[in-house]
Amino acid sequence: MALRFYKPTTPARRHASVEDTSEMTTKKPMKRLLVSLNKHSGRNNQGKITIRHRGGGAKKIYRQIDFLQNKFDVPGRIVEIEYDPNRTARIGLVSYVDGAKQYIILPKGMKVGDQVLSSEKTIKPEIGYRMPLQFIPQGLFVYNIELQPRAGGVVARSAGNYAQLMTIEGNYAQLKMPSGEVRLFLKNCAATIGEVSNTEHKNVRYGKAGRMRHRGIKPTVRGKAMNPVDHPHGGGEGVNPIGLKYQKTPWGKHALGVLTRNPNKKSSKLIIKGRKKRIK
Repeated sequence: MALRFYKPTTPARRHASVEDTSEMTTKKPMKRLLVSLNKHSGRNNQGKITIRHRGGGAKKIYRQIDFLQNKFDVPGRIVEIEYDPNRTARIGLVSYVDGAKQYIILPKGMKVGDQVLSSEKTIKPEIGYRMPLQFIPQGLFVYNIELQPRAGGVVARSAGNYAQLMTIEGNYAQLKMPSGEVRLFLKNCAATIGEVSNTEHKNVRYGKAGRMRHRGIKPTVRGKAMNPVDHPHGGGEGVNPIGLKYQKTPWGKHALGVLTRNPNKKSSKLIIKGRKKRIK
């Protein structure tokens, strides 16, 4: 997977890059696995904006992804590699031997014709194979990890992401998360072996505001460019610093280095080593 660059015919194109789509085999998704989505534009159920700088964007149709992959011991093969506008990773259309077809998050290095298999017992630890953590060899990279058994994968699903299985102790498996956090998972939670595809996604430079509008992201005005009445950073003559000891939100709260996790959260007991924290 590599990025594509165009000739710098405009100032925007000089610094822009796009994802290479040569690995994708079709532009037509399977209709049976599509669902329409309503746009929320960062608003809650009352229509009030709760997340700023969202709105517009290209229309997207949701692809139903099989995060559970509970067709145990039924082999399947990748028949299509497709783009999904709702996620950063590539998705693969799997055709099982019983005739069923489902979308899965595609692992890095998997091609059309490669086999995928899901099982509740020990199977070969190959890329794209899914099984409980207790049967996966230690040290391997895994993704699409369940937090609760038979609930479907929710951890490490975005482009280039993975967690590393460190060890199995008692009823729990220790995994090193993408953030650096070491966390306990029940050993009968399932995970898929490999890394998530489209690893170069994080290096894409969008180049101009118009491409961000297609993504549904509106321009953001700097606080120091505002007046004091509009933002704590605002005011001053010319180019001035924010005039404060630390950055603030528009509502006067600390902006950087603030721990947002609830210290009384029940799952805190499952965290062995915390993620890297920003130093104030």
